[in-house]
Amino acid sequence: MADYKTQSLQKYLDDLAAKISAPGGGSAAALTASMAAGLVSMVVNFTLGKPRYSRYEGRLRKILEESERLRQEFINLIDLDVVAYKSGNLRNALDVPLTVCRLCYAGAGLCLPLVKIGNINLISDVAVAVILFESAFESAYFNVEINLKLLNDEKIRHTLRRELKKKGMALMKRRLDIEERVGKIIRG
Repeated sequence: MADYKTQSLQKYLDDLAAKISAPGGGSAAALTASMAAGLVSMVVNFTLGKPRYSRYEGRLRKILEESERLRQEFINLIDLDVVAYKSGNLRNALDVPLTVCRLCYAGAGLCLPLVKIGNINLISDVAVAVILFESAFESAYFNVEINLKLLNDEKIRHTLRRELKKKGMALMKRRLDIEERVGKIIRG
């Protein structure tokens, strides 16, 4: 089994760049998503304990709990994608990027509240987080698509494409909304 989560970032990136079959785009999507979740956690951690945001403490703690759960999930998916690819099992190769897409959609939902209740000094990190979630979603989506092409079940292909198209559009709208709100705050 791959074990990138206990190795250095340098090792992962060296392997990603090497002429080996995995890690590849699916694993990189999971890494990108883990960074997005990490930024959400960072924003919340810098917000908790500040008197200005004390009335949001309960909500912030829930966001932090979820962002940390997602971060750990994404870290696990970095290795699971490598294993799934090397296994040659189409269903496993499809399930990992599909999970990344679904979790990115959920993770992006944590960003919008932070525009209002997150530490204002980290507002740009909220925008970066949602951009990374969208990037990871779109990257994983390509891996879903290439595997769907090989799947012989038209009903599943149609259902998954419809689900991901809908989520992709909603995620793009969420990102654009957050970019606009953050831009207004930064520019004053």
